[in-house]
Amino acid sequence: METTQIAFAFTQLCSEGKLQEAADQFYADHITSIEAFPGEYSYLIGRDNVAAKVAFWQKENTIHSVAVKGPFVNGDSFALRFSLDCTSAQFGRTVLEEVAVYQVKDGKVVEERFFGLMPNS
Repeated sequence: METTQIAFAFTQLCSEGKLQEAADQFYADHITSIEAFPGEYSYLIGRDNVAAKVAFWQKENTIHSVAVKGPFVNGDSFALRFSLDCTSAQFGRTVLEEVAVYQVKDGKVVEERFFGLMPNS
C-alpha cells in the first residue's frame, strides 16, 4: 500500500473510534512513538511498549467521542488532527486537541509523533 492509501484507511478507522484497530493493522513491530509531553511514555520503541502506553491512557481516561481531520499527506508521511472529548481523573471532562504525524515505510507506520495544543499563558 502507498502512503496515501494507508493514510485514508488509518483515518477511517480512527474516525470510527477504532484507534486500537488502526494500530494493530498499520503499526510496524519496531514503531517509534514520541509524545509532546515528558514522562515515562514520552519516547517508546516497539509495538508492545506503545500498546502499554495506550492501555495506561485508556485506564486513566474515558473517551466520549473522537473527531479526526485529515489526512494531510506529504511524501512518506501524513498528519491527522484529533479532538478527543474525554474525562480523566486528573482533569475532569475536557477536549484534548493534538496533531499526530505518522511516517510510513514498507507499508507500515514506523513513527508516530504527537503535537499537543499548548494553553496560551
